[in-house]
Amino acid sequence: MKKHSENVTARKLRRIMIVIISVASYVLTVVSFIMMLLGFPGMDIVFFLALLMSCIISAYMLLKRLKASERHARLATVLMRCMFICIAAGLAGFFVLQGLIFSGAHSEESQADCIIILGAGIYGEYPSRILLSRLDAAIEYMGSYDDIPIIVSGGQGPGESISEAEAMLRYLSRKGVDESRIIKEEASTSTWENLSYSFDLMAEMGMDSDVSTVAIVTNDFHLYRAKHIAGTFGVDAVGVSAKTPYPSLRVLYHFREAVALMKDFLLI
Repeated sequence: MKKHSENVTARKLRRIMIVIISVASYVLTVVSFIMMLLGFPGMDIVFFLALLMSCIISAYMLLKRLKASERHARLATVLMRCMFICIAAGLAGFFVLQGLIFSGAHSEESQADCIIILGAGIYGEYPSRILLSRLDAAIEYMGSYDDIPIIVSGGQGPGESISEAEAMLRYLSRKGVDESRIIKEEASTSTWENLSYSFDLMAEMGMDSDVSTVAIVTNDFHLYRAKHIAGTFGVDAVGVSAKTPYPSLRVLYHFREAVALMKDFLLI
């Protein structure tokens, strides 16, 4: 009798926990969606993860209800096993992608013929913390190579008063970098476009990107994918890694990068 009572209590606690987690994930999904629409950085990946969690929980609750029915118990059991297999495969793939991301998250010491700094968000006219980290890493790197051109790459997004390239040029100029060395690429809206349009600018300057060594400056979490994309253009790229500020941003952007990397593997 005591054992039966303990089992009933355990089931009730489990149900309460599932309800709490469900409500929390649904609320987080709605809140992150609103914050994403308002332009808060990193909220897109929070929304994606919250939505994914909400879908998994909803599917689990539905299958548990079906399993309680004698008529659908067998089907529910099979579907639940398939769901857990998919979750396990997804987690395995995620950790493989994270391994690739971490494998490329370091700078390489090599003479470059051109520096490309990849854009990130700006607030009005001012670089975000992510972009500042890239610019500071570029300044440190270019101290050893003060005679090579610098391409700052990034267009103008929602809520931005100027292009990311213009914001980067202004910052580098204030830090003492000669503006005559800086070439702006202001049309790109993605990493692929950053690099594609920058390589076009190199060609206009008479530089052959197929034989030139290009130093790509971006954050540690982004470096593997940037070099992978450069490789699809046949470009010999070396990475200059900028440390990502704040642990919360590192976690968010590592999740985002795994999704972006999977998309690139499928499409490029």
